[in-house]
Amino acid sequence: MLFFCKLTKEFDESLAELENIFELAVKGSDDEKISAATVLCGASLLQGWNIQEDTAQFITRLLSPPVPAEYSKSESHLIHHAPILNVLIVGIATVDCVQIFSLHGLVPQLACSLMPICEVFGSCVPDVSWTLPTGEKISAHDVFSNAFALLLKLWRFNHPPLEHGVGDIPTVGSQLTPEYLLSVRNLHLVSSGNVHKDQNKRRLSAVATSSSVQPIFLDSFPKLKVWYRQHQKCLAATLSGLVHGTPVHQTVNVLLNMMFRKISRGKQSLTTVTSGSSGSSGPVIDDSAPRPKLPAWDILEAVPFVVDAALTACAHGRLSPRELATGLKDVADFLPASLASIVSYFSAEVSRGVWKPVFMNGTDWPSPAANLSIVEEKIKKILAATGVDVPSLAAGLVILTGVSSPATLPLPLAAFVSLTITYKIDKASERFLNLAGPALESLAAGCPWPCMPIVASLWTQKAKRWFDFLAFSASRTVFLHNNDAVFQLLKSCFSATLGQNATTISSNGGVGALLGHGFGSHFCGGISPVAPGILYLRVYRSIRDIALITEDIISLMMLSVREISCTGLPRERLEKLKISKNGLRCGQFSLTAAMTRVKLAASLGASLVWLSGGLGLVQALFQETLPSWFIAVHMSQEEGCKGMVATLGGHALAFFSVLCGALAWGVDSSSSSSKRRPKVLGVHMEFLASALDGKISLGCDWATWRAYVFGFVSLVVGCAPSWVQEVDADVLKRLSKGLRQWNEKELALALLEFGGVETMGAAVELIIEDQ
Repeated sequence: MLFFCKLTKEFDESLAELENIFELAVKGSDDEKISAATVLCGASLLQGWNIQEDTAQFITRLLSPPVPAEYSKSESHLIHHAPILNVLIVGIATVDCVQIFSLHGLVPQLACSLMPICEVFGSCVPDVSWTLPTGEKISAHDVFSNAFALLLKLWRFNHPPLEHGVGDIPTVGSQLTPEYLLSVRNLHLVSSGNVHKDQNKRRLSAVATSSSVQPIFLDSFPKLKVWYRQHQKCLAATLSGLVHGTPVHQTVNVLLNMMFRKISRGKQSLTTVTSGSSGSSGPVIDDSAPRPKLPAWDILEAVPFVVDAALTACAHGRLSPRELATGLKDVADFLPASLASIVSYFSAEVSRGVWKPVFMNGTDWPSPAANLSIVEEKIKKILAATGVDVPSLAAGLVILTGVSSPATLPLPLAAFVSLTITYKIDKASERFLNLAGPALESLAAGCPWPCMPIVASLWTQKAKRWFDFLAFSASRTVFLHNNDAVFQLLKSCFSATLGQNATTISSNGGVGALLGHGFGSHFCGGISPVAPGILYLRVYRSIRDIALITEDIISLMMLSVREISCTGLPRERLEKLKISKNGLRCGQFSLTAAMTRVKLAASLGASLVWLSGGLGLVQALFQETLPSWFIAVHMSQEEGCKGMVATLGGHALAFFSVLCGALAWGVDSSSSSSKRRPKVLGVHMEFLASALDGKISLGCDWATWRAYVFGFVSLVVGCAPSWVQEVDADVLKRLSKGLRQWNEKELALALLEFGGVETMGAAVELIIEDQ
């Protein structure tokens, strides 16, 4: 008790100190505000959970300073807060800090605070600068770039348009858009009557209200909306719409002149090049010409056309690869936020596959030859625990180019990786490399094998300390273009979890064997084989045939049940097994052990389905996959353990399906996703009732069917009775009748009891009949 009181006192003192720092950041002098903001974004944000929560709230409030009561200037009041805003944004831009905001549910509010900063500073001409206490000078471009880079980290803008979808449910990644983040923030502005029922909602509502008591929509930020629509348009179709003589065309000319002013006057000017979507003309300016003073939003609007012209010129030989990379780096240095538009353009062009590959020969383009074989060996070592064969890099190059040739990459990917390796590995470049890095990895992973190993080899030459991570990232691309490799990875997940393979990381099985210890060179002898579960966590978002994953998981789960029944138990237990005629009874000790492992296999299968496809995949499971599985004819098992396999298989499917439903919908009606449950569950229950009525012919083993129906209904009645109330009364009566025919009267009665008023009469009739 004394220890608890001491902790409470220390927390109160820490909170009081935080409040004092926050007050200093609001009301102190300019230098005091900067110092207070630095403290909040430093040690305070990295403290314990409660300290983090209050610190994150204070930071979001500081990012949305209120308009002074007597403020009458035409420019936004945010301009006068530029130094402290920049310190706050840079301070929380690290991956760890963004994760802290995410864990506390403050990402929507953080995005809402960054959007007006981007809107205001992106519209300013950078003719005013501010000096920080460190002596560093910042401009409107700097504040905008830092805020915009942080905003983009909060949603998956840099992924190519290959997002998978199942049914009518969009993927989680495709929901993380500016509109979605704003809508979540607006939902936090709930009425006071609902707020006080939930402490977390009350906290989020208070933070959301601190910036504005009114809902905020993307229309409130017209410049941001224009860029976002251009980004979506760029991903959806080839670049077009540049009209000569317009302000955008003039900006394109200015940027091209700035990027390639160092090109010799004797060469043909790039600005005379006309690509399929853009073109410009103008004189080449000399090196001493001042940088153009343009608002950031105008530059971002022109950048895709600039990159398109430069890439087209390089493809036609009018611009060397080195000049291309230098020019791109020049515009990225001029406005770091332009890296976002460069990423957007390259993401779209790589996914289209219309550009010819270029030879990474070390002359025109950088060569990966020095490290390519080392990367290949490391990939093989990483995947050693999965049993997956790594395709030969030499064979992959032949497939990619049609001839035995040096390493090649698609032109947009080669240009992008050449741009990224021009950055220095320092703190100033870190936040922009964190923006470009995931995009580069995603683009390379979406290209044919072995593009990602080539990119990893090139970056290894730049940063050797990142070798382990780069090799691990390259290893996951083995699964993205080969369904057999994905199946083998899933099989390894089951084998590791159930301890069925002595060659896995741990022969004891369990979650520890499934997830292992991550990856890294801290293991003896360098990087070690990675656990299959870790690999699947890195792969599943990029699997293209995600709709087929459920069938593979069910197949592997049933195969695991078969091994558990016939070969998975110790020999001394198998000798005690006594399978009766109907396969329902056996030695009690052995059956208990087998059921424990069967439930473990089913739990893993349900977790993999939910992780891979979410609500859409679970919906397809109940409406399509399970009915198809029961109707299909399956290969018979060995005679010696056929009854055990059939019975345990049915129980495994029942546990698997109920757990999938619980993960997707919950066991009650408190979650929003539970609204989809009645329709999907009703379709599945109708299938069960029709099969019991004899209206549907089944191809599976009868013992499997009986075990599934009994197990599924028992679990629903015992663990999720609210599901029963959502099913049509006639369907429940038909299910109850079928269970009575199997002499399962207690379960039949329980099903009717939870059915509500409409099934009460049938329950009474059943009770009278028994008496």
